[in-house]
This record gives sequence, structure tokens and C-alpha cells, in this order.
Amino acid sequence: MVIRVVLADDEALIRVGVRTILSADPGIAVVGEAATGAALVDLAAAERPDVALVDIQMPGGDGLSAIAGLRRASPGTAVAVLTTFGRDEYVVRALGEGANGFLLKAGDPRELIAGVHTVAAGGACLSPRLARRLAERFRSEPERPEPAADAARRLAALSPRERDVLALLGEGLSNAAIARRLHLAEDTVKTHVSSVLARLDVGNRVQAAIVAYQSGLVRG
Repeated sequence: MVIRVVLADDEALIRVGVRTILSADPGIAVVGEAATGAALVDLAAAERPDVALVDIQMPGGDGLSAIAGLRRASPGTAVAVLTTFGRDEYVVRALGEGANGFLLKAGDPRELIAGVHTVAAGGACLSPRLARRLAERFRSEPERPEPAADAARRLAALSPRERDVLALLGEGLSNAAIARRLHLAEDTVKTHVSSVLARLDVGNRVQAAIVAYQSGLVRG
């Protein structure tokens, strides 16, 4: 099945570059582009793509508001944020909006292609380097004085099998990949993932991955 992608960036050259990279993969088709977050939401509502790539800062409705709009307009669309290391504060906020992954504009083109495949398959695309940066950011926030201890407390609520699943979530694996790694049925993995999210009290797989890094369960 071909993964249908829409992308948004206010810089035309970036859009051309991303489209060129993704078009090199026969399993991916870019079906639309937008220069603003609001236009991306309208595009997703019309196209119902598998994946939306969102720049974090754009005029006419930024990427953060676009994520929330995408969730309403096309709930089945996975959302990956295009970001840079210098914008961690936006990434932290995007977690709360339900982003499925974070891809780096300055990264290897192969990582972009792999990231699209991962989020399309239900996985969380999170660079280990970025996860470490986010974990360090959380450690320094005054409202989270002991995030490592809090993450360890949450981890203690998981069963051994749920810890195995969380560790692989931290690596960004999809349900299908986790099932293969743990020799489980994919439906069983889905059940474990749902339980992990509930026990950790997080809203999505990326937030669960951050807990995995904070607790030391996964090390980049």
C-alpha cells in the first residue's frame, strides 16, 4: 500500500526538497502541499492522508495549532513534526497536542523516509538524540523537580512484558515491529500498548517514549 502524505512548510524550497526525498521511495506519494497550518488542515480534511508533515513555525496558523486541527479534521492521519534541535520548547508543546513523531530537517534523508513509514504504521518516530534532549529539558523544568524519580515510579506500575513493550516504543518501533521482536500477535501488542499508555498516564506513544528515556529504561 502506498503511504499518502501531505506536507506543510512556509518555505517553498523546503517543500520541494521534502517532496523530492519522499518521491524517491515508491511506497510514498506526496498528495498535497501547504504553506500554512490552516491550509494544511483544509488539505488533510479533503485528502484524508496517511501522514501529515508539519513545520513547527508557519504564518497563518502555526504547526502547533495545525496538529490540533488535524486531529479534528482527519483523525486517522498520523502527524510528524519537522523541527530543529534549537526549537525544543515547541516540541514539548507539540507532545501535548498528540504528535506521533519528530523529524529533523537537517537529518539524513533516509531518516525522513523511515520516519514516514514508521508513523504510518502506527509507530512513534523519535530521534534518540532528540529524546535525550527532551528528557534533559524536563529535568531542568522547575515544575518537574524530580522527573527521573517520577518516571521510575510510573515504570514500577508496569508488568515485565509491558516494560518490554515500552522499551521498544522508546526505540520508535511500530506495533508490527514490536510483535516481531517479542514474538507476539500484533493484537496482543496493541493491547499492551494501550495498557502502557494508561498506566503511565500519557496521551500518546511519543510521551511514553520520553518516560522510557527519563526512567533509564532506554538509553540513546
